[in-house]
Amino acid sequence: MKGCYRITILVSISAKRVGLCSFQEEIKMEIMFPYILGLAKGAAVGISIAGIFGFVLFVICIYVRYIKKKEEGKDKLPRTSMKLSTQDGNGSGEYETSSGTGSATGLTGIMVAKSTEFSYQELAKATNNFNLDHKIGQGGFGAVYYAELRGEKTAIKKMDVQASTEFLCELKVLTHVHHLNLVRLIGYCVEGSLFLVYEHIDNGNLGHYLHGIGKEPLPWSSRVQIALDSARGLEYIHEHTVPVYIHRDVKSANILIDKNLRGKVADFGLTKLIEVGSSTLHTRLVGTFGYMPPEYAQYGDISPKIDVYAFGVVLFELISAKNAVLRTGETVAESKGLVALFGEALNQIDPLEGLRKLVDPRLKENYPIEDVLKMAELGRACTRDNPLLRPSMRSAVVALMRLTPPTEDCDDDDDDTSYENQTIINLLSVR
Repeated sequence: MKGCYRITILVSISAKRVGLCSFQEEIKMEIMFPYILGLAKGAAVGISIAGIFGFVLFVICIYVRYIKKKEEGKDKLPRTSMKLSTQDGNGSGEYETSSGTGSATGLTGIMVAKSTEFSYQELAKATNNFNLDHKIGQGGFGAVYYAELRGEKTAIKKMDVQASTEFLCELKVLTHVHHLNLVRLIGYCVEGSLFLVYEHIDNGNLGHYLHGIGKEPLPWSSRVQIALDSARGLEYIHEHTVPVYIHRDVKSANILIDKNLRGKVADFGLTKLIEVGSSTLHTRLVGTFGYMPPEYAQYGDISPKIDVYAFGVVLFELISAKNAVLRTGETVAESKGLVALFGEALNQIDPLEGLRKLVDPRLKENYPIEDVLKMAELGRACTRDNPLLRPSMRSAVVALMRLTPPTEDCDDDDDDTSYENQTIINLLSVR
């Protein structure tokens, strides 16, 4: 432009922070200004350059403030939106976590949707520093304590640091799976040790009722209802979740009984995931002796049918109040499982006679023997050696519904014809 000075200024803005991508921006300014009348050429240029640098400084301030605000916005995002891919002992699992400093457990900062994070101080205060007076149970991976937290009765499972795989597994399952007949997870804590906080179930577990001392014997109607509740919980994780979950440690000790004598399946620390489309997979052996089917105990093959087998053993426990494995002599070799014991009774010419000898004597004569026979037949079907011949948990639910009176939580619109394995339904309908 005639009568004007042309000045080109290149400004480079660079910033770098730990953990963030570096950035560099260049601002190129080409300023043209006219001669200023009455001033020397040098003075005019000096004033113009000063103005330009003032403007550039203003642009830099705006730019830096914009970047800083953007970074602060990221820090304010909910921590659950950040994911850390964490492999469990079985090579699967992605757990929602937050960033944070490490700890002895290496799990600090875990954030899970629909679960509350408790501090160690809060848990210790509620249990009087985990006093033995608050202890209500002991499991394979740690102790369980009773506490009242934020106005709710809870059971706190304190797990060893070495049980991080089981901790993460149970945390994942119970934050993604919600059902009336599955124990509800309230929250967790990963300070010092690993803690899972559950709803407190008033009456302990089914094993206490069947094998313990000092408990009133469960009436027959309650036993059938608990069987149905447990079957519904297992059916849900087998057929209504993606991926499919397998409990792998179904037993009477892992079925909790609430104040209304209803059952809830608990203890998901050994749960295995099966992706949609696969029927079986191989894994290391875990579980409880007496509840494991042959294909799992011998070859490590697992599918939802291993839970079906264990559930069949639980049905035998409900009928007899006997342990899954009975000692018949002084040595371990001299023992017999409930599966074999009930098999012998049902193979008799008159199975009712054999069953009467196995029924819990505390029931006296307060049970319908025909219904006992039907439940025993269901237990035998569930514990067949060939997993392909076992019914699904869905079929078991239908069969048990036929042994219980209608209740408010039952869906009257259920269409039994939509359930598979019609043979098991026929088996329980007629003898």
